[in-house]
Amino acid sequence: MTTATVQATELRLGPIAVWPPVVLAPMAGITNPPFRRLCREHCEDDGFVSIDRTRRAQQPLRAGLYVCEMITTRALVERNDKTMKMVRFDADERPRSVQLYGVDPVVVGRAVRMIVDEDVADHIDLNFGCPVPKVTRRGGGSALPWRWRLFERIVGTAVREAGDLPVTVKMRKGIDPDHLTFLRAGRIAQDAGVAAVALHGRTAMDMYGGTADWSAIGELAAALDVPVLGNGDIWEADDALRMVEETGCAGVVVGRGCLGRPWLFADLAAAFDGRPERALPPLGAVAVAMRRHAELLAGHLGEQRGVTDFRKHVAWYLKGFAVGSEIRRALGMASSLAELDDLLGKLDLDQPYPVDELGTPRGRGTGARRVALPEGWLASAECADPPFGAELETSGG
Repeated sequence: MTTATVQATELRLGPIAVWPPVVLAPMAGITNPPFRRLCREHCEDDGFVSIDRTRRAQQPLRAGLYVCEMITTRALVERNDKTMKMVRFDADERPRSVQLYGVDPVVVGRAVRMIVDEDVADHIDLNFGCPVPKVTRRGGGSALPWRWRLFERIVGTAVREAGDLPVTVKMRKGIDPDHLTFLRAGRIAQDAGVAAVALHGRTAMDMYGGTADWSAIGELAAALDVPVLGNGDIWEADDALRMVEETGCAGVVVGRGCLGRPWLFADLAAAFDGRPERALPPLGAVAVAMRRHAELLAGHLGEQRGVTDFRKHVAWYLKGFAVGSEIRRALGMASSLAELDDLLGKLDLDQPYPVDELGTPRGRGTGARRVALPEGWLASAECADPPFGAELETSGG
């Protein structure tokens, strides 16, 4: 494992200071309060397992910026029950970060004003990066910056309504290689007054396949005065250092790389502090992290729902470990903490970390495919109006 050294500085988002300059990307069904807490606990503990619950009750957890799941502006202003639960933060979670998805400037403005007036969050990120068909076919997510006047209206409205709250945007390179939008969108966002711009080095067409284009991140960083954050293919802490070194970006956004690896944030903190240590937990330590994750979910959702929700994380935690198919299957069907404890106790807990998995992709790897767009979308780049029926009713992606 190589260890690079870079001269990174504290990331400033308005009044918010972020160190290390690392952001947890919003991921539907993943970045709920239990997962955000788990990642912060590992980062605050510099790595592993010795979680002092007394100290946790006395001190706020701050180590990077951890964003909640994507919230749709329509669902927020209509006070959808599910959405209102999704914007609840732990009492000691600061700063509180919300990502909003919206395509109508008026609705986006109302949602931002609601966040300010009701003290919902300390930071607002705007989603212009989602590539999934149900979003792009309505003109949202990574399709929207193509209509640059509409993009300008949305971002400008959000910044104006946010007042002193910092607003950032997250986007992709564009729709496909023939319809790139990131440079123009980045300049528009900067002129509107955003605190930072995050760029995923893929187009909507790329989905999550292939290799992220870090050169685009460097191009945007060179073009803007506000901080640019890089996203895409950060599987290890040293990937983050390499991205900063190669592109000049001010920090990184981490998504799939932390799935089943909440200790990645401890590695990132060490890396940006110039320390060489990296976590290589044996299976016993991974089992403790799994149990803690399930426990937090049980406290958040109730035991049965929480452990059921935890099932999707099992394969990520055990990736690369020699675990029999029978136990894997049983862990993927557990419905109580007692059942989970029994199954975790049957693992070979002394098994070392599978180092061959370091640096390899995790999570969904959907390859390139045609982007679903509203009819006539590519012929109307200067249209400033949102497409009819584009607002999503539910949050989460």
